[in-house]
Amino acid sequence: MSLYNSNISSDEAGITISLLESITDAYNRNDIDAVMSFFDEDAVFDHAAGPDINGTRFTGSETIRKVFQSLFENVESVSWNAVDTRIFGDKAYCEFHRIAKLKSGEVQDFLSIDVLTFREGLIIHKDTFYKNRISP
Repeated sequence: MSLYNSNISSDEAGITISLLESITDAYNRNDIDAVMSFFDEDAVFDHAAGPDINGTRFTGSETIRKVFQSLFENVESVSWNAVDTRIFGDKAYCEFHRIAKLKSGEVQDFLSIDVLTFREGLIIHKDTFYKNRISP
């Protein structure tokens, strides 16, 4: 059972493919103000990595801003290339091929999926999952 389980339609939630493309574009520009304009002030971000069953939870738009601002400051480049996007009710399922080059020279290259829950066109929950690549 989801914390954000609802029976509202994608129209009621305000989700469109155009909106999802705009969100991805903001991330790919590393534009923190644009990224945060898509989040509700009480949003929750569950990062894939972390000690808890949900990874690491960040609550509130100011806390989430700090997470993404830190990412943008610690990379030379990062991009999310859409693989597939589906909308169902108040959720969007967005598959990405994410490639980042860190300032340290390390390259991160993996597949990920964001499950985004919306209310009135704003993200109220971003739940991220990704492949954990390890060397053989």
